Order: sequence, then C-alpha cells, then structure tokens
Amino acid sequence: MFLYPDIAKLLLRLTLGSLILFHGVHKLIHGISGVESLTIGVGLPSFFAYGVYVGELIAPIFVILGLYARFASGIIAINMLMAIYLAYGFSLTLSKYGGLAWETPLVFLVMSLLVVLLGSGRYAVNHK
Repeated sequence: MFLYPDIAKLLLRLTLGSLILFHGVHKLIHGISGVESLTIGVGLPSFFAYGVYVGELIAPIFVILGLYARFASGIIAINMLMAIYLAYGFSLTLSKYGGLAWETPLVFLVMSLLVVLLGSGRYAVNHK
C-alpha cells in the first residue's frame, strides 16, 4: 500500500491558503468596514479589525509556500475563531439549507488546526 502524506499536506496547505487568500484579497479591494463594525459591536477597539489582513492575506501566503506554515496556520485559526465569534457568536443556528450557519469558517478552522498539527510536509520552502 502506498501512502503519500506529503502530497496530502501540500493539498491541505494549498487549499486552505488559497481559499482564505480570496477572502483577504476581497477585503483589500473593498475594505474592512464590515469587520470593523462587528469588532466595535462586541466592545473591542476598531484597530483589532486590521488583524484580518494578517490572518487573510499574509498568513495564507506563508501557508501556501510552506514557510512557517504551522505558525501561519495558527494565525488563521485565531482569525477563524474571531470570525465565528464576531459574526455568529458561536450560536448553534442553522442556515436556510439546514447546515450550521458558521460551518464554512469552522471548516477553515479545522483545516488550519490540521496544518498546525501535521506541519507543512516535504513540499514546502522550509521543510524539516
């Protein structure tokens, strides 16, 4: 039986990094006023909203490259926890299609935790 864990890690990194990066590019083009209002709405200072640029632009590039991927994925995990908290408040509400309302950021959270636990693999800039 042939196992390809390094290819699986690469696929996980590329998927997580590229999908999160799309969100970051959107925020770069259209701004983060929505994130700012959510941040202020829960009583946090508005400058906390700028952390979304780190979590959705810089960290995904590092994950894609496999450059300090565990650390960068940890940043994405924190970003996803904040996204779930700010947008949904961890409520167990369902979407109109029957799934958990915050299942997409939850999947990104789990994917980022998998990269933290598994590492970047052989096909990375700084593999060990």
